[in-house]
Amino acid sequence: MQLTPDDRIWWQLGLLKVNSTMLFTWGVMVLLTVIAWLATRRLRTGVPISSNQHVLEVVVHLIEKQLDDISPRHPRGLLAFLGTLFLFVAVCNFLSIIPGFEPPTGSLSTTAGLSICVFVAVPIYGIGAIGLRRYVANYLQPTPFMLPFNIMGELSRTLALSVRLFGNVMSGTMIGAILLLIAPLIVPIPMQILGLLTGLVQAYIFAILAAVYISAGMEVATTA
Repeated sequence: MQLTPDDRIWWQLGLLKVNSTMLFTWGVMVLLTVIAWLATRRLRTGVPISSNQHVLEVVVHLIEKQLDDISPRHPRGLLAFLGTLFLFVAVCNFLSIIPGFEPPTGSLSTTAGLSICVFVAVPIYGIGAIGLRRYVANYLQPTPFMLPFNIMGELSRTLALSVRLFGNVMSGTMIGAILLLIAPLIVPIPMQILGLLTGLVQAYIFAILAAVYISAGMEVATTA
């Protein structure tokens, strides 16, 4: 049993190789790009609007409401960043019900990459919201001696974010495979439904935690 899609190699030439993680990541990226183009190619500012645009606006409004509940002042681009994270993780987990598809989120390299994006986004949005001086001063609170500990906290938070998503996806895949071996005629349908629900929940948790971390970089620093 393969523990991660990194273990399956589809093509290799010397040190260059393409594994399942890379292949299915590219596939999800292409799929999201096509869906985004189809969903936004006929947007209108006036009335009447299409039913597809109405659904899209409702979804965007719900996401913005969630961000407002976390942080009343979210900067420009935060919706696009967090929405992309959510959609990528959700689609990867959703497609896992397709036979032969190995979710890239079941690889630690993918979840680590997503967490690094959040790690980089925290100071970018924080500095953009409150300025470099006030943001850096936040790491010196309550005393300058806390600087290394605050930095270690940021790093450990990033590690926890990546390991949490990786562990949940990998464990779900392994449990599903084990149950299929035990009861192949009974388990598949309930497991697929449970897998869809769990995948959406994991995507939501990842996006919400990212929003909380970014908001903390903007809001806590204002009191420094």
